[in-house]
Amino acid sequence: MLEERKDEMVQIRRHLHKNPELSFKEDKTAQYIADFYKGKDVEVQTNVGNGYGIIVTIKGGNSGKTVGLRADFDALPIHEETDVPFKSKNKGVMHACGHDGHTAYMLVLADCLIQLKDSIPGTIKIIHQNGEEMPPGGAKSMMESGLLDDLDTVYGIHLFPTHPAGYIGYRSGYAFAGRTYFKLVVQGVGGHGSSPHLSNDAIVAASHFVTAVQTVISRRLNPFDVGVITIGSFDGKGSFNVIKDSVELEGDVRYMTVEIQELIDKEVHRIAKGIEVEFGVKCELTYTADYPPLKNDPKVTAEVVASLESMNDPDIHEVSEYPMLSGSEDFAYYLEKVPGCFFVIGCKPKGVKEAYFNHHPKFDIDEDALLVAAKSVAQVVCSYYEIN
Repeated sequence: MLEERKDEMVQIRRHLHKNPELSFKEDKTAQYIADFYKGKDVEVQTNVGNGYGIIVTIKGGNSGKTVGLRADFDALPIHEETDVPFKSKNKGVMHACGHDGHTAYMLVLADCLIQLKDSIPGTIKIIHQNGEEMPPGGAKSMMESGLLDDLDTVYGIHLFPTHPAGYIGYRSGYAFAGRTYFKLVVQGVGGHGSSPHLSNDAIVAASHFVTAVQTVISRRLNPFDVGVITIGSFDGKGSFNVIKDSVELEGDVRYMTVEIQELIDKEVHRIAKGIEVEFGVKCELTYTADYPPLKNDPKVTAEVVASLESMNDPDIHEVSEYPMLSGSEDFAYYLEKVPGCFFVIGCKPKGVKEAYFNHHPKFDIDEDALLVAAKSVAQVVCSYYEIN
Protein backbone atom coordinates (compact mmCIF):
# COMPACT_ATOMS: atom_id res chain seq x y z
CA MET A 1 0.00 0.00 0.00
CA LEU A 2 2.79 2.44 0.90
CA GLU A 3 4.86 1.59 -2.16
CA GLU A 4 1.89 2.35 -4.40
CA ARG A 5 1.71 5.84 -2.87
CA LYS A 6 5.37 6.80 -3.04
CA ASP A 7 4.72 9.29 -5.84
CA GLU A 8 2.07 10.95 -3.68
CA MET A 9 4.58 11.37 -0.85
CA VAL A 10 6.98 13.01 -3.30
CA GLN A 11 4.29 15.35 -4.63
CA ILE A 12 3.29 16.42 -1.11
CA ARG A 13 6.91 16.96 -0.12
CA ARG A 14 7.56 19.12 -3.17
CA HIS A 15 4.44 21.19 -2.58
CA LEU A 16 5.49 21.86 1.00
CA HIS A 17 9.08 22.54 -0.05
CA LYS A 18 7.89 25.13 -2.52
CA ASN A 19 5.68 26.81 0.11
CA PRO A 20 7.72 26.89 3.36
CA GLU A 21 6.64 28.84 6.43
CA LEU A 22 8.62 29.89 9.48
CA SER A 23 8.03 28.57 12.99
CA PHE A 24 4.77 29.81 14.54
CA LYS A 25 3.75 31.31 11.18
CA GLU A 26 2.74 28.03 9.51
CA ASP A 27 -0.93 28.88 9.00
CA LYS A 28 -1.14 27.80 5.34
CA THR A 29 0.84 24.62 6.01
CA ALA A 30 -1.44 23.76 8.92
CA GLN A 31 -4.48 24.35 6.74
CA TYR A 32 -3.01 22.11 4.03
CA ILE A 33 -2.53 19.34 6.60
CA ALA A 34 -6.03 19.75 8.06
CA ASP A 35 -7.56 19.74 4.57
CA PHE A 36 -5.84 16.41 3.85
CA TYR A 37 -7.96 14.76 6.54
CA LYS A 38 -11.31 16.22 5.45
CA GLY A 39 -13.88 13.50 4.87
CA LYS A 40 -11.77 10.85 6.61
CA ASP A 41 -13.04 8.87 9.60
CA VAL A 42 -10.83 10.58 12.19
CA GLU A 43 -10.98 13.31 14.82
CA VAL A 44 -8.90 16.36 13.91
CA GLN A 45 -7.95 18.93 16.57
CA THR A 46 -6.30 22.10 15.32
CA ASN A 47 -4.46 25.02 16.97
CA VAL A 48 -3.15 22.71 19.67
CA GLY A 49 -0.56 24.18 22.02
CA ASN A 50 1.17 27.48 21.34
CA GLY A 51 0.54 27.64 17.61
CA TYR A 52 -0.71 25.61 14.70
CA GLY A 53 -0.26 22.13 16.15
CA ILE A 54 -2.63 19.42 14.91
CA ILE A 55 -3.58 16.10 16.52
CA VAL A 56 -5.36 13.50 14.40
CA THR A 57 -6.91 10.62 16.37
CA ILE A 58 -7.37 7.27 14.65
CA LYS A 59 -9.53 4.98 16.78
CA GLY A 60 -8.96 1.32 16.04
CA GLY A 61 -11.49 -1.49 15.84
CA ASN A 62 -10.81 -2.55 19.44
CA SER A 63 -9.78 -0.71 22.59
CA GLY A 64 -6.13 -0.87 23.59
CA LYS A 65 -3.00 1.17 24.00
CA THR A 66 -2.43 4.59 22.44
CA VAL A 67 0.54 5.27 20.17
CA GLY A 68 1.77 8.73 19.18
CA LEU A 69 3.48 9.40 15.84
CA ARG A 70 5.03 12.83 15.43
CA ALA A 71 6.07 14.84 12.36
CA ASP A 72 7.08 18.52 12.45
CA PHE A 73 6.27 20.96 9.64
CA ASP A 74 8.04 24.32 10.10
CA ALA A 75 10.82 25.74 7.90
CA LEU A 76 13.89 27.93 8.50
CA PRO A 77 14.88 31.56 7.78
CA ILE A 78 17.36 30.51 5.08
CA HIS A 79 17.60 31.63 1.46
CA GLU A 80 17.51 28.49 -0.66
CA GLU A 81 20.45 27.86 -3.01
CA THR A 82 19.41 24.52 -4.49
CA ASP A 83 18.66 24.15 -8.19
CA VAL A 84 15.41 22.18 -8.12
CA PRO A 85 12.16 22.92 -9.97
CA PHE A 86 10.22 23.04 -6.71
CA LYS A 87 12.54 25.58 -5.09
CA SER A 88 11.08 27.77 -2.33
CA LYS A 89 9.00 30.64 -3.65
CA ASN A 90 9.06 32.39 -0.27
CA LYS A 91 12.15 34.58 -0.21
CA GLY A 92 14.45 33.89 2.72
CA VAL A 93 12.46 30.86 3.88
CA MET A 94 13.45 27.26 3.18
CA HIS A 95 12.73 23.70 4.24
CA ALA A 96 16.41 23.15 5.00
CA CYS A 97 15.90 20.50 7.67
CA GLY A 98 13.61 17.97 6.02
CA HIS A 99 10.38 18.76 7.83
CA ASP A 100 8.61 18.84 4.47
CA GLY A 101 9.63 15.20 4.07
CA HIS A 102 8.53 14.36 7.61
CA THR A 103 5.06 15.72 6.93
CA ALA A 104 4.78 14.12 3.49
CA TYR A 105 5.51 10.59 4.62
CA MET A 106 3.33 10.98 7.72
CA LEU A 107 0.26 12.17 5.81
CA VAL A 108 0.33 9.16 3.50
CA LEU A 109 1.14 6.74 6.34
CA ALA A 110 -1.71 8.18 8.41
CA ASP A 111 -4.12 7.72 5.52
CA CYS A 112 -3.06 4.09 5.16
CA LEU A 113 -3.55 3.55 8.91
CA ILE A 114 -7.02 5.09 8.65
CA GLN A 115 -7.92 2.57 5.95
CA LEU A 116 -6.67 -0.25 8.21
CA LYS A 117 -8.16 1.16 11.42
CA ASP A 118 -10.55 -1.74 12.05
CA SER A 119 -7.57 -4.07 12.48
CA ILE A 120 -5.81 -1.80 14.98
CA PRO A 121 -6.32 -2.87 18.64
CA GLY A 122 -5.93 0.61 20.08
CA THR A 123 -5.67 4.28 19.18
CA ILE A 124 -3.08 6.09 17.08
CA LYS A 125 -2.55 9.82 17.47
CA ILE A 126 -0.82 11.57 14.58
CA ILE A 127 1.02 14.60 15.98
CA HIS A 128 1.62 17.26 13.33
CA GLN A 129 3.82 19.64 15.29
CA ASN A 130 4.55 23.29 14.64
CA GLY A 131 7.55 25.37 15.64
CA GLU A 132 10.27 22.78 16.21
CA GLU A 133 13.03 25.09 14.98
CA MET A 134 12.35 28.03 17.28
CA PRO A 135 12.30 27.92 21.09
CA PRO A 136 10.17 27.26 23.03
CA GLY A 137 9.12 24.93 20.21
CA GLY A 138 5.76 23.29 19.76
CA ALA A 139 6.32 19.96 21.50
CA LYS A 140 6.28 21.25 25.07
CA SER A 141 2.97 23.09 24.69
CA MET A 142 1.37 20.19 22.82
CA MET A 143 2.25 17.92 25.74
CA GLU A 144 0.97 20.51 28.20
CA SER A 145 -2.36 20.67 26.32
CA GLY A 146 -3.42 17.43 28.01
CA LEU A 147 -4.50 15.96 24.68
CA LEU A 148 -1.57 13.54 24.71
CA ASP A 149 -1.82 12.43 28.33
CA ASP A 150 -3.13 9.05 27.22
CA LEU A 151 -0.07 8.11 25.15
CA ASP A 152 1.51 4.79 26.06
CA THR A 153 4.42 5.25 23.68
CA VAL A 154 5.58 7.75 21.06
CA TYR A 155 7.75 7.50 17.95
CA GLY A 156 9.40 10.00 15.65
CA ILE A 157 12.05 10.15 12.93
CA HIS A 158 14.39 12.69 11.39
CA LEU A 159 15.88 12.77 7.91
CA PHE A 160 19.69 13.08 7.89
CA PRO A 161 21.93 13.18 4.78
CA THR A 162 24.86 11.51 6.56
CA HIS A 163 23.79 8.15 5.11
CA PRO A 164 22.03 7.07 1.90
CA ALA A 165 18.36 6.21 1.68
CA GLY A 166 17.83 2.76 3.12
CA TYR A 167 19.80 3.48 6.29
CA ILE A 168 18.06 3.60 9.67
CA GLY A 169 20.01 4.76 12.71
CA TYR A 170 19.12 4.35 16.36
CA ARG A 171 20.58 5.14 19.76
CA SER A 172 19.39 3.97 23.15
CA GLY A 173 19.44 6.42 26.06
CA TYR A 174 20.72 9.96 25.52
CA ALA A 175 20.88 10.59 21.77
CA PHE A 176 20.56 14.36 21.11
CA ALA A 177 21.94 17.23 23.15
CA GLY A 178 19.92 19.66 25.23
CA ARG A 179 20.29 23.37 24.54
CA THR A 180 20.32 26.55 26.61
CA TYR A 181 20.34 30.13 25.36
CA PHE A 182 22.01 32.84 27.42
CA LYS A 183 22.50 36.58 27.22
CA LEU A 184 24.85 38.54 29.46
CA VAL A 185 24.69 42.32 29.73
CA VAL A 186 27.79 43.74 31.41
CA GLN A 187 27.25 47.27 32.72
CA GLY A 188 30.37 49.27 33.56
CA VAL A 189 31.18 53.00 33.52
CA GLY A 190 32.03 54.63 30.20
CA GLY A 191 34.62 57.31 29.68
CA HIS A 192 37.44 58.72 27.58
CA GLY A 193 40.07 56.33 26.27
CA SER A 194 42.80 58.54 27.70
CA SER A 195 41.49 58.20 31.26
CA PRO A 196 40.72 54.53 31.98
CA HIS A 197 41.15 55.12 35.71
CA LEU A 198 38.01 57.25 35.68
CA SER A 199 35.97 54.54 33.95
CA ASN A 200 35.13 50.87 34.36
CA ASP A 201 35.64 49.10 31.05
CA ALA A 202 32.77 46.74 30.21
CA ILE A 203 34.68 45.27 27.25
CA VAL A 204 37.53 44.11 29.47
CA ALA A 205 35.12 42.53 31.94
CA ALA A 206 33.06 40.87 29.20
CA SER A 207 36.19 39.57 27.48
CA HIS A 208 37.24 37.94 30.73
CA PHE A 209 33.84 36.23 30.89
CA VAL A 210 34.32 34.84 27.34
CA THR A 211 37.61 33.25 28.36
CA ALA A 212 36.46 32.11 31.79
CA VAL A 213 33.36 30.21 30.63
CA GLN A 214 35.50 28.03 28.38
CA THR A 215 37.18 26.68 31.52
CA VAL A 216 33.83 25.19 32.51
CA ILE A 217 34.26 22.68 29.69
CA SER A 218 38.00 22.16 30.09
CA ARG A 219 38.27 22.24 33.90
CA ARG A 220 34.86 21.53 35.45
CA LEU A 221 33.45 18.87 33.13
CA ASN A 222 34.48 15.24 33.33
CA PRO A 223 36.69 14.60 30.25
CA PHE A 224 34.38 11.71 29.31
CA ASP A 225 31.28 13.93 29.32
CA VAL A 226 30.14 16.12 26.42
CA GLY A 227 29.38 19.81 26.71
CA VAL A 228 29.83 22.92 24.56
CA ILE A 229 29.68 26.63 25.35
CA THR A 230 29.65 29.01 22.39
CA ILE A 231 29.67 32.80 22.44
CA GLY A 232 27.97 33.63 19.17
CA SER A 233 27.57 37.38 19.59
CA PHE A 234 29.73 40.04 21.28
CA ASP A 235 28.15 43.44 20.84
CA GLY A 236 30.80 45.95 21.92
CA LYS A 237 30.74 48.28 18.93
CA GLY A 238 31.63 51.84 19.81
CA SER A 239 34.12 54.60 19.10
CA PHE A 240 37.85 53.73 19.02
CA ASN A 241 38.72 56.26 21.72
CA VAL A 242 35.76 55.77 24.04
CA ILE A 243 35.63 53.24 26.86
CA LYS A 244 32.47 51.25 26.46
CA ASP A 245 30.09 51.37 29.41
CA SER A 246 27.91 48.41 28.38
CA VAL A 247 28.44 45.20 26.41
CA GLU A 248 25.98 42.45 25.46
CA LEU A 249 26.92 38.83 24.81
CA GLU A 250 24.76 36.00 23.52
CA GLY A 251 25.64 32.35 23.62
CA ASP A 252 24.61 28.76 23.30
CA VAL A 253 25.16 25.81 25.64
CA ARG A 254 24.88 22.13 24.63
CA TYR A 255 24.91 19.13 26.95
CA MET A 256 24.19 15.42 26.64
CA THR A 257 22.67 14.75 30.07
CA VAL A 258 20.62 16.54 32.69
CA GLU A 259 23.55 16.26 35.12
CA ILE A 260 25.88 18.08 32.71
CA GLN A 261 23.18 20.69 32.16
CA GLU A 262 22.95 21.40 35.89
CA LEU A 263 26.74 21.61 36.29
CA ILE A 264 27.20 24.07 33.42
CA ASP A 265 24.24 26.15 34.62
CA LYS A 266 25.78 26.47 38.08
CA GLU A 267 29.24 27.36 36.74
CA VAL A 268 28.08 30.01 34.25
CA HIS A 269 26.10 31.78 36.97
CA ARG A 270 29.07 31.55 39.32
CA ILE A 271 31.44 33.09 36.77
CA ALA A 272 29.00 35.93 36.05
CA LYS A 273 28.86 36.75 39.77
CA GLY A 274 32.65 36.54 39.95
CA ILE A 275 33.00 39.06 37.12
CA GLU A 276 30.88 41.51 39.11
CA VAL A 277 33.17 41.18 42.11
CA GLU A 278 36.45 41.17 40.20
CA PHE A 279 35.71 44.11 37.91
CA GLY A 280 33.15 46.07 39.89
CA VAL A 281 30.58 45.85 37.11
CA LYS A 282 26.96 44.73 37.09
CA CYS A 283 26.09 41.53 35.21
CA GLU A 284 22.54 40.79 34.10
CA LEU A 285 22.39 37.16 33.01
CA THR A 286 19.45 35.70 31.11
CA TYR A 287 19.78 31.92 31.06
CA THR A 288 16.98 29.94 29.39
CA ALA A 289 16.92 26.19 28.81
CA ASP A 290 15.30 25.69 25.41
CA TYR A 291 15.20 21.94 24.84
CA PRO A 292 16.19 19.14 27.24
CA PRO A 293 18.52 16.31 26.19
CA LEU A 294 16.67 13.72 24.12
CA LYS A 295 16.66 10.36 25.88
CA ASN A 296 15.29 7.32 24.10
CA ASP A 297 13.73 4.73 26.37
CA PRO A 298 16.10 1.70 26.34
CA LYS A 299 13.31 -0.90 26.40
CA VAL A 300 11.29 0.77 23.65
CA THR A 301 14.44 1.33 21.56
CA ALA A 302 15.38 -2.34 21.84
CA GLU A 303 11.91 -3.30 20.64
CA VAL A 304 12.15 -0.83 17.74
CA VAL A 305 15.55 -2.21 16.70
CA ALA A 306 14.32 -5.81 16.86
CA SER A 307 11.32 -4.89 14.74
CA LEU A 308 13.35 -3.04 12.11
CA GLU A 309 16.02 -5.73 11.92
CA SER A 310 13.33 -8.32 11.27
CA MET A 311 12.16 -6.51 8.13
CA ASN A 312 12.87 -8.30 4.89
CA ASP A 313 12.50 -5.26 2.68
CA PRO A 314 14.73 -4.36 -0.29
CA ASP A 315 14.37 -0.64 0.53
CA ILE A 316 15.94 -1.11 3.99
CA HIS A 317 19.68 -1.72 3.65
CA GLU A 318 21.08 -1.10 7.12
CA VAL A 319 19.90 -0.73 10.70
CA SER A 320 22.72 0.33 13.01
CA GLU A 321 23.61 2.45 16.01
CA TYR A 322 24.60 6.06 15.42
CA PRO A 323 26.74 8.25 17.74
CA MET A 324 25.43 10.94 20.08
CA LEU A 325 24.48 14.08 18.19
CA SER A 326 25.18 17.56 19.55
CA GLY A 327 22.14 19.02 17.80
CA SER A 328 18.90 19.49 19.74
CA GLU A 329 15.35 18.25 19.14
CA ASP A 330 12.19 19.25 20.97
CA PHE A 331 10.89 15.69 20.55
CA ALA A 332 12.74 15.39 23.85
CA TYR A 333 9.70 16.91 25.57
CA TYR A 334 7.53 13.96 24.54
CA LEU A 335 10.14 11.53 25.81
CA GLU A 336 10.29 13.26 29.20
CA LYS A 337 6.71 12.12 29.81
CA VAL A 338 6.20 9.10 27.53
CA PRO A 339 8.50 6.13 26.82
CA GLY A 340 9.42 6.18 23.16
CA CYS A 341 12.06 6.24 20.47
CA PHE A 342 13.32 8.83 18.00
CA PHE A 343 15.43 7.41 15.18
CA VAL A 344 17.05 8.72 12.01
CA ILE A 345 16.52 7.97 8.32
CA GLY A 346 19.31 8.38 5.79
CA CYS A 347 18.49 10.70 2.88
CA LYS A 348 21.85 11.44 1.23
CA PRO A 349 21.20 12.50 -2.38
CA LYS A 350 22.37 10.00 -4.99
CA GLY A 351 25.64 10.68 -6.78
CA VAL A 352 27.21 13.03 -4.20
CA LYS A 353 30.31 12.28 -2.17
CA GLU A 354 29.53 14.69 0.66
CA ALA A 355 25.98 15.92 1.18
CA TYR A 356 25.05 19.33 2.53
CA PHE A 357 23.89 18.87 6.12
CA ASN A 358 20.61 20.06 7.62
CA HIS A 359 20.22 23.86 7.86
CA HIS A 360 22.48 24.47 4.85
CA PRO A 361 21.02 26.58 1.99
CA LYS A 362 21.86 23.74 -0.42
CA PHE A 363 20.33 20.99 1.72
CA ASP A 364 18.43 18.41 -0.30
CA ILE A 365 17.24 14.83 0.13
CA ASP A 366 16.92 11.62 -1.79
CA GLU A 367 13.14 11.30 -1.94
CA ASP A 368 13.46 7.50 -1.74
CA ALA A 369 13.93 8.18 1.98
CA LEU A 370 10.25 9.13 2.29
CA LEU A 371 9.17 5.58 1.57
CA VAL A 372 11.83 4.23 3.95
CA ALA A 373 10.51 6.50 6.70
CA ALA A 374 6.91 5.44 6.09
CA LYS A 375 7.77 1.74 5.97
CA SER A 376 9.94 1.83 9.09
CA VAL A 377 7.38 3.67 11.22
CA ALA A 378 4.59 1.42 9.91
CA GLN A 379 6.69 -1.62 10.83
CA VAL A 380 7.25 -0.30 14.36
CA VAL A 381 3.54 0.37 14.85
CA CYS A 382 2.53 -3.04 13.52
CA SER A 383 5.06 -4.74 15.79
CA TYR A 384 3.80 -2.78 18.78
CA TYR A 385 0.23 -3.93 18.15
CA GLU A 386 1.39 -7.38 16.97
CA ILE A 387 -0.33 -6.89 13.62
CA ASN A 388 0.99 -9.15 10.87
